[in-house]
Amino acid sequence: MTTDLFSVQDKTALFTGSSQGLGLALAQGLGRAGSTIILNGRDPDRLDRAVESMRSTEIAAHGFAFDVSDETAVTEGIGLIESQVGPIDILFNNAGIMVRKELHAFSLADWQATLDVNLTGAFLVSKCVAQGMIKRRAGKIINICSMQSEMSRPMIAPYAASKGGLKMLTRGMATDWGKYNIQTNGLGPGYFKTELTKPLYEDPEFDAWLCRRTPAKRWGELDELIGAALFSPPRPLITSTGRFSTSTGACWPAYRDRQKTEPCRNIPVDHRIRRVEGGSKPGAAKPAD
Repeated sequence: MTTDLFSVQDKTALFTGSSQGLGLALAQGLGRAGSTIILNGRDPDRLDRAVESMRSTEIAAHGFAFDVSDETAVTEGIGLIESQVGPIDILFNNAGIMVRKELHAFSLADWQATLDVNLTGAFLVSKCVAQGMIKRRAGKIINICSMQSEMSRPMIAPYAASKGGLKMLTRGMATDWGKYNIQTNGLGPGYFKTELTKPLYEDPEFDAWLCRRTPAKRWGELDELIGAALFSPPRPLITSTGRFSTSTGACWPAYRDRQKTEPCRNIPVDHRIRRVEGGSKPGAAKPAD
C-alpha cells in the first residue's frame, strides 16, 4: 500500500460554514494536502477574507455565499460551484449555530433556527451534492457532529438535539447511499477553542473543570483536527461508512474513570451521572446525589 491511497490531491472539497473557526481550519488542512477548496458562509465579506487568506498560502480556494437552510439557495449555490469549479468529490457539512439559554426560555423561532442550520442544512446540501456523486458513483461526505451528539450540557438542548440528529442522519446517508460508492461518516470534535465555545473558555470555572478532566490539561487546538479530517476521505476507506468518531482529547473517558472518586458539586448537570452498583439492569445510571 502506498501513501497515494491516502491522498486527497486534485480532489474538490466543499466545506459549509467555513469562513472562520473549525470549518476554516479543516479546509486549510485539506488545501495544504492538495485539494481544491470551496468555502461557504452567509457573510460574503468574511468569506472573501477567508478565501484570500488561503490563496495567500498558495491554496486553490473559492468562496460561494449561500444559506444552507434555504433549499433554493442551496440548489443554486451547488449549481454554480459545479459549473464554475467542477464536480464536488468531498463534502464537509460543518455549518452550525448555537443559542444558549435554558430550554423553557427557548422560543420556537430559536429552536427552529438551530435545527434548520445544524440538521436540515446538512440534509439539503448533502441531498443536492449527492446527485452528482450518485451519477459518478463516487463521493465522500463527512458530517461535523459534536460530543453533544451523545451527551448534553445545560443551556444548549436544541443544539444537542440537532447534533444527535446529525449523527443518525449520517448513518441514514450511509445506509441509502453506500450502494453508490458514497461513504458518509461523522466526526465529533470535543472542546476546541472556536467562536461557539468562546463563552466556555472565557469562563474560569468551566475552563478549570475541563482542564482537570483532560489528560493534556488544555483545550484542543484546531490544527489537531486536521489529521482526523484527512483520514476520512481517502480511497482505502470504501467499507468504512456510517461511523461516528470523536476527537475529544480524552476528556469524556477521563471523567468517567474518575467519577466514582470525585464529587460533582457544581459540575454541569450532564456530567452528574454515576453508575448504579447492583442495579436491576447492567449499565443503568441515575443522577448523582
